Amino acid sequence: MAEAADFQGTPSPARRWLRRTGALLAGAPLLAGLMQLPAAVPAQAAGSDTVSVALDSLSPSAPSDGDTLTVSGTVTNNGKQAVTDAHVDLRVGSLLSTRSEIDTAARHSEDLQSGLGTEVGGKYTEDFDSLPSGVAEHFSISVPVDKLDLGQDGVYQFGVSLSGKTSAQQWDQVLGIQRTFLPWQSSEADTKTKTTYLWPLISTVHVTAKTGAGELQTPVFQNDDLAKEIAPGGRLAQMLALGKDLDVTWVIDPDLLASVDAMTRNYRIQGAGDTTTAGTHQAVAKQFLADLQEAVADKEVVALPFADPDLASLAHNGTSVTGSLSHLKDATDVATITVQTVLHVTPSTDFAWPVEGAVDPSIIKVATSAGADKVIARSDSLQETGGLTYTPSAARPIGGGTTAVVADARLSTAFEGDLTNADSATLAVQQFLAQSLALNTQTGKQRSIVVAPQRMPTASQAQAMATAITALQESNWSQSQELAAAAKAKPDPGATTKIPSSSAYPSALRKQELPRTAFEQIARTQDKLDNFQVILTDESRVVTPFGRAINREMSTSWRGRGSAADSFRTSVESWLDDLTGQVKLIDKSETKLSGRSATIPVTVQNNLVQGVDHLVLRLTSTMPTRLEIGGKPYYEQPVEVSGGHSQSVKFSTSANANGRVEVTAQLYTEDGQEYGAPVRFDVKVTEVTPTVMLVIGGGVLLLVLAGFRMYTQRKRAAARRAEEGDGPEETGEDTPDAPDAPETPGTPETADVPEAENPGDTKDADGPGNPAARGDRLHEESVARSGEDDPEQPSDPTPDTAPESADPSETGERVDR
Repeated sequence: MAEAADFQGTPSPARRWLRRTGALLAGAPLLAGLMQLPAAVPAQAAGSDTVSVALDSLSPSAPSDGDTLTVSGTVTNNGKQAVTDAHVDLRVGSLLSTRSEIDTAARHSEDLQSGLGTEVGGKYTEDFDSLPSGVAEHFSISVPVDKLDLGQDGVYQFGVSLSGKTSAQQWDQVLGIQRTFLPWQSSEADTKTKTTYLWPLISTVHVTAKTGAGELQTPVFQNDDLAKEIAPGGRLAQMLALGKDLDVTWVIDPDLLASVDAMTRNYRIQGAGDTTTAGTHQAVAKQFLADLQEAVADKEVVALPFADPDLASLAHNGTSVTGSLSHLKDATDVATITVQTVLHVTPSTDFAWPVEGAVDPSIIKVATSAGADKVIARSDSLQETGGLTYTPSAARPIGGGTTAVVADARLSTAFEGDLTNADSATLAVQQFLAQSLALNTQTGKQRSIVVAPQRMPTASQAQAMATAITALQESNWSQSQELAAAAKAKPDPGATTKIPSSSAYPSALRKQELPRTAFEQIARTQDKLDNFQVILTDESRVVTPFGRAINREMSTSWRGRGSAADSFRTSVESWLDDLTGQVKLIDKSETKLSGRSATIPVTVQNNLVQGVDHLVLRLTSTMPTRLEIGGKPYYEQPVEVSGGHSQSVKFSTSANANGRVEVTAQLYTEDGQEYGAPVRFDVKVTEVTPTVMLVIGGGVLLLVLAGFRMYTQRKRAAARRAEEGDGPEETGEDTPDAPDAPETPGTPETADVPEAENPGDTKDADGPGNPAARGDRLHEESVARSGEDDPEQPSDPTPDTAPESADPSETGERVDR
């Protein structure tokens, strides 16, 4: 109440005097305490965000006795007031004895509230008269290592600070600092860590399933991004240039090699719609492969399965889909051939590498299903539970003849951030080296450590990695080792070998996996490919590009790019559908059957550049009681069609009744699988009646009788002529008689006339003077000679259909008869 009253009115003079006196008495102890604090303490609070210090380089990264340390960077005034009497100082902090202490210090690298360390001082500073607001100044300081007063070997905090004055605070104060680590191993360590660093040469999917129609099968690329990666200055080109001088184990995706090798010849780039343009980077591709062949000639090369399939996605979502695991085996088998063909070295295919080294029992099972017996895991997945005080060797026997090669998580993730700035890259390098030295000083026991970085480092990340590896190889505490040797190293008996459960798999990684629907689509595409390849005369033209495309559909590089993965799978399946659709049946209109039997043609068209066989065409009648095909409800015939041609297959049919019948034509493979869409058409049967059948039968009978009559006439005439001796003896040749009179229509048959008893008697029954008898005999002789001289003519074959009606035909397709 009293305080409220004081604020409402003007306090009395006596009350004001008492208040001031109390305030002074209360502040006296605080003032005395501030007088005793170091000058830097108030500066820490005042200058927390005033100046930023960037440490652009520290060389050498791991100094030893006799070296001179050069530190360079930039200081920037972020405040509103100019900094006067500014100077950059080097500071050496405390010795960090554990890897956890290094982690903690890294999280507070710019914190002014933490210990600043001891100034090196002297001439090892850089002064600025003034640092205006918003201005950045570069600095560079060189100092002999012996001036740093480093003690025992180990990891030291090392800082660069900027101190100065502002118009608001006219005393010297630390306004900004950047801390890093200084690994100090003055001489060769008694025991060195054997370090294996994986150098991944992996890219995303670039090649589609499409190829040109010519003999060379020109490949089609999704875009021209790969050319940018392998061109000078590109990400992969820098990885290659940096890696060739390092003692590393190359981990290569064979798909990358196959893609670059395809670029050395003619290739196309997918454009809008179905358009493509010619690729023009053959020279770049040839140079890249030549440089890579030289770089890996005497190095260890580990080949991943073709296209680097996502083992975790396959284990969690693909094993329940039939045939998924077979793709992993196929990708593993083709890996060795690809690397040997392109790089002329024999790679190791014994290693499986799940994403980020995260494992569970199902991933281990899938990873080893294709023949690999070593799985590259990571220590943040296969965590130590035995209470070890040091980091054990990488190799761990996990049962079933399988070895888990556990990469160190801290070292493996050291370069995953944004390292485009020199400051961030330098800090990453120094922290990596600090962790490596701290690991070596944990125990006098020699260990084998593996570093498995991110699969596709950026160019800046690769540069930082190379800087760190170079420093590590020149250090006094580490020596290089190949991955195969690390996997064979004697396991630490205290290291954990228990694989974490599936529930422990990181949820963030699980969200990026290929879904089950992706593997179902892959299986559907494979089924179509299996059905298609059996009809081809050169199946390799289809099996190879589509087999590799299916491998690419399972690639780890699709993580985080779900839409792009869906689009790629759909494009592969659609292209396969287009190809299979090039072999098809031609649609038919309604067919008319004007009689009891006829031939129905069905046309198979092949628009592929290669021939097809092992196909069967089946024609089926839906009403076999009315229309039979080949005497059955359906009939099949084998089909072979050359590339770019059509083949007409003819089926014999027989009709039993009039009416309309639906007929289905369907192609099948020889193993009974339907191929393509069926063609259905109607057959209209007409004029099959009892009357028609009688007419047909009567026509046949008349033809037979006519033939018999002609035969008997000729036989009797020949016999009579032989009796009379009118002609020459039979010699087998025709006599040159005068032209015979044609047979008179309607002449009575002579079969009933009796023959003369005396062959030499020229008198007939009517007497020699009977003109009528003489005329009949002359006529019969003429007929006999006529039949003898003319060769016998076979009768026309009996038609299998009745004559067509004279009326105009109805609309429809006429069949062959």
